[in-house]
Amino acid sequence: MERNENVSLDENPHPNALFNDAGKDSILSTKLFLDYVGEVVLTLNSDGLSWKLTEPVHNEEDKFSCLRLKLVPKTEAEFKFSDVYAANFIDWGLVHASVLSSAKGFSSGHSFKMYRFMVHVVQKSNNHSSLWTPSRYSFGHENLEVCEVWVNQINCYLHMERSRPKSLLVFVHPKSGKGNGCRIWEAVVPLFSQAKVKTKVIVTERAGHARDLLTSISDVELRLYDGVIAVGGDGFFNEILNGLLLPRHKAPYPPAPGDFMPAISSESNLSIHRERTNIEPSDDKEDQFPLLTGLEHKGPLSSQCGPDPEFYFPSEEFRFGIIPAGSTDAIVICTTGARDPVTSALHIILGKRVHIDIAQVVRWKMTNASNDEPCVRYAASFAGYGFYGDVITESEKYRWMGPKRYDYAGTKVFLQHRSYEAEVNYVEVESEKSGSSVETNAQGSRTLWQFRRKPERMSCRANCTVCNETTNESMIGHSSLAANLEGLRWSKSKGHFLSVGAAVISCRNEKAPDGLVADAHLSDGFLHLILIKDCPHPSYLWHLIQLTRKGGKPLDFNFVEHHKTPAFTFTSFGKEGVWNVDGELFHAHKLSAQVFRGLVSLFGTGPDA
Repeated sequence: MERNENVSLDENPHPNALFNDAGKDSILSTKLFLDYVGEVVLTLNSDGLSWKLTEPVHNEEDKFSCLRLKLVPKTEAEFKFSDVYAANFIDWGLVHASVLSSAKGFSSGHSFKMYRFMVHVVQKSNNHSSLWTPSRYSFGHENLEVCEVWVNQINCYLHMERSRPKSLLVFVHPKSGKGNGCRIWEAVVPLFSQAKVKTKVIVTERAGHARDLLTSISDVELRLYDGVIAVGGDGFFNEILNGLLLPRHKAPYPPAPGDFMPAISSESNLSIHRERTNIEPSDDKEDQFPLLTGLEHKGPLSSQCGPDPEFYFPSEEFRFGIIPAGSTDAIVICTTGARDPVTSALHIILGKRVHIDIAQVVRWKMTNASNDEPCVRYAASFAGYGFYGDVITESEKYRWMGPKRYDYAGTKVFLQHRSYEAEVNYVEVESEKSGSSVETNAQGSRTLWQFRRKPERMSCRANCTVCNETTNESMIGHSSLAANLEGLRWSKSKGHFLSVGAAVISCRNEKAPDGLVADAHLSDGFLHLILIKDCPHPSYLWHLIQLTRKGGKPLDFNFVEHHKTPAFTFTSFGKEGVWNVDGELFHAHKLSAQVFRGLVSLFGTGPDA
């Protein structure tokens, strides 16, 4: 697109309406009246917009008066195009003078009618840098053409912001969280309308509705959208994530428990998986996800998408978005820094992008004689067994309580203090070996109350250097243990566990301000495996209390094992096998998981603080 470097009007009754004396880099500069501020010079350059008062405030006494300090208008401001999301003409109407204005033609407290246009920008909150708010600036001029030129020029530059979405598929969970899904979406709809982002909205009618639609949607139709938006909580996002990834992400399985062999070649893998495609899906309601077989999936979706779908993940063009309306909204807090629907909507509109790791979780058949086939799930935040599985199971009985059901269920499960016998195998990471030893006290014995000393680590923030690193060994979207098992060393932990958890991200939320793992990153290609061994009730309570404190140290106990790993396997020796995968139930006695670095992109930047 060619840029207009020298704008002029042939029949302009105002000779000074458009001029270019604001600097050699300016493209357009005009004297306008800014609503509630006064006469300003508005300047456009290749980077953005800026305005400056043509005359300073003359009433110095009022300017420095404590009583009227807040009434003094800004004398200048500057906005990058990356922070401008819309400009529109608003016809003839009132432009108000500043209370302290002394500009020619204006008197204090008065207003005049003229042609107007509005510029919509995004600004960060002064109190919370991760909280974004929309601001509007209304400019006026007596000449209609001047306003039209400005609107057209600004929109031309906004159109050049190629990362911004033009069309989105939106799923609204009406009962998510406190049942405010529809109301929250209606509150942010005007922002999308102002930015001219087209949205196709589907309000879900049942559990699994969004997943079913996304697994059956054709790749041709999916390419009509720049992304899919979930208006709901972490569990609803998990449903959408699986609906898109299950039929479209092609990767071999992670190793089954006890099977730590090098990855099978693609050709061998394909032949093995093809033998499995005659198996019909389970009729169990819990297993209504399509059963994937690594390089090829089976079931009704194969006939709809074909054996070689056109749409694959990772995809640089397609992004996911979340407008928080859930009970915890941990993924939103970790990717935007704020649990705020408006902030999330502005991230989406401005086309922000952040890569996030995704864990592939596979349930293996219980016995060799079983007809069950491996079943796949994808997780964006967390997968947990024991305490976490019991809480999600118990909370399902009290859905009528809303988000408070998790507090009630958590207290009930905590008081039961159940432990489970299991074996966990995980891939060792060289950088973690030095910090994996258990410290002892002066007498050489271990103590449950003793804190470990660990080096300070870098938390994940916007423009994170750790997440932005790419190497030949871990390329974005393709890093997985299944790609190269040879030479990796496995370690084993066996015993009775109160819980087994794998955090993909830090899982920050309002009840755990630092999350489960404060130094977890959005896209570093690692899971954080947290093993809570059986311990006295007070010890476990102190661990949980540490989770609720800013700056707490919930992992620095001797009954807590914390391992940074790209993959692990799990085997339960009891009858229980309930997992919590991103807030959704998943039954598995034998399970393995691997992480794919930056497999999907979200509309976000990472938290600023």
